Amino acid sequence: MSYSVILSISNPFSCTTRKFLPPKPFHWNSNSILAVSSCSFRKRKVFNSIVTRTSIKDRDASSKLEEEEEEETVVVGEDSAAFNLADQSISSWILFTLILGSVLFLLQVAWIDNSTGLGKPFIDIISSFSDRHEVVMLILILIFATVHSGLASLREVGEKLVGERTYRVLFAGISLPLAISTVVYFINHRHDGLQLWQLQGAPGIHQLVWLSNFISFFLLYPSTFNLLEVAAVEKPKLHLWETGIIRITRHPQMVGQVIWCLAHTVWIGNSVAVAASLGLIGHHLFGVWNGDRRLVRRYGEAFEVVKRRTSVIPFAAILDGRQKLPRDYYKEFIRLPYLTITALTLGAYFAHPFMQAASFQLHW
Repeated sequence: MSYSVILSISNPFSCTTRKFLPPKPFHWNSNSILAVSSCSFRKRKVFNSIVTRTSIKDRDASSKLEEEEEEETVVVGEDSAAFNLADQSISSWILFTLILGSVLFLLQVAWIDNSTGLGKPFIDIISSFSDRHEVVMLILILIFATVHSGLASLREVGEKLVGERTYRVLFAGISLPLAISTVVYFINHRHDGLQLWQLQGAPGIHQLVWLSNFISFFLLYPSTFNLLEVAAVEKPKLHLWETGIIRITRHPQMVGQVIWCLAHTVWIGNSVAVAASLGLIGHHLFGVWNGDRRLVRRYGEAFEVVKRRTSVIPFAAILDGRQKLPRDYYKEFIRLPYLTITALTLGAYFAHPFMQAASFQLHW
């Protein structure tokens, strides 16, 4: 034989280690061919075995990763804006209508009507602190924010003392008059401040402001997902929402208020609008901290899970991959509460002239 072939198993991909002797005439024979063929076959067999084992491991790892991702996206909070008509009680909604009518009547008599209510004397007292409408606006917002956030912070203690429904009635009975006073004063004096800019005639500004306000109400609404609880028809609860608008931002009311303030400030362009916006945005930024504090006390680890999956800044959790949107995410918005808020938002836009006229008649 013209050369020798020495078999070795030191490398699974190479079954021979060739040692070349001084050159001699080269001749193929059947044994050499069989040896080389056997080596090639064993090499392919070992390679295919390794590839097969690697593929199985990859599939197992991929399957395990998918299972972990599926476990991570299990909703631990509540499904926001869920509304099943079959679960609704006609008597509950009749009671809601009666309560709403009674509240509006009491507000009219006890607060709004200048001849019988306390609203105008309250505004007169606050206005006596300063001749500047910006200062009065900030004081009104400060009073409302202190009462509203204070009562929200005391909710757990208050509900233990008087019950959930009674505390909700007290909360609304104190907060609503203050909110109405603040809104009416803003409407009546929104053009009384120092004009800083004038953009109302600029192309596209009206459309931008209108669209911004429309979006803001979609974000503001989640604070009242269950109207029956708002009116204390059902027992009020501190909810841990997780779906719908909460996937975009964990604090939609704050984001909605910021958008509303920016839109109105751009449109009005004076010092009163700036003062009102600063006060309202400050109040809602405090509400972000206070709301998270209350939720973590109530829900503990469940809230921490929701917090990791969501963000305060809109879309931040989606963009960085912490929020995994389901394929049918859009269905979380095709629900009666969102359709209702769409209709109410459009109605409020067309009702602006009537709202302004009603506020002017109060002379607050």
